[in-house]
Amino acid sequence: MGKFVVSTRKNGEFQFSLKAGNGQEILASEGYTTKAACLNGIESVKKNAENEGRFEKLTSKNGKSYFNLKATNGQIIGTSEMYESEASRDNGIASVAKNAADASVDDQTA
Repeated sequence: MGKFVVSTRKNGEFQFSLKAGNGQEILASEGYTTKAACLNGIESVKKNAENEGRFEKLTSKNGKSYFNLKATNGQIIGTSEMYESEASRDNGIASVAKNAADASVDDQTA
């Protein structure tokens, strides 16, 4: 089972990452100014990860594949790591879809 890890950046912003059951990070958030906004971002991932149309498949300038998960309003709520192939990226999308809905939250900011 996956889990969301909430942490604080050096600049004081909050962020979350979604980790698969094996501990690998499969999605990372932007920085949030408040913990409440960060937790809302997690809820948005849980809702939107079930909809394949919310995943934007992209290729970086160096040819690596990655994806963004977008909210209903088009805002990016999470970005993947860089993958060597489109197939690996698609597996990452499947992993987010599978792990997000039931993922626990590990708050490491306390």
